[in-house]
Amino acid sequence: MERLAGELGLQLVPGHRSLFASGLLEGRRVVLALPQTYMNDSGAAVGSLVRYFKLDPATQLVIVHDELDLEPGRVQLKYGGGLAGHNGLRSVAKVLGTQDFWRVRVGIGRPGGRVEVVGWVLSEPRGAEAGEFDLGVELAHAALRDLVVLGPERAMTRHNARGAA
Repeated sequence: MERLAGELGLQLVPGHRSLFASGLLEGRRVVLALPQTYMNDSGAAVGSLVRYFKLDPATQLVIVHDELDLEPGRVQLKYGGGLAGHNGLRSVAKVLGTQDFWRVRVGIGRPGGRVEVVGWVLSEPRGAEAGEFDLGVELAHAALRDLVVLGPERAMTRHNARGAA
């Protein structure tokens, strides 16, 4: 969000339990937000913004989130469906009363061995892993842009068919 805001010349400001900005992306109105709640309560921030900007979650909301079920450096677009145990998505779905919204799933992979998932999700990537995460951020940025500009079908065709590179 920070990269896209900078690219669009927008400044993220506090409000709605988020840092947010509203502007245009190739002629289309966008609202960018970084919830400032705990991840497990991110629905409070999303719900506030959806109500304030009168957004239809089914067609005008995109959640960018980490995804354990995708390897690092992989990004996928998805509409609706299950929450895969993701507490942030669960919070958003509970507040909105629906799981029908767009997601940009950014792969972080599952930890190996006996590493706990919570520790894995909250830790900073290191070494080669950091490069894979950086690639994931780049691909997520492109996927989000394409979802808004090209539309869902073309964006999914472009990004979901990709491998890790």
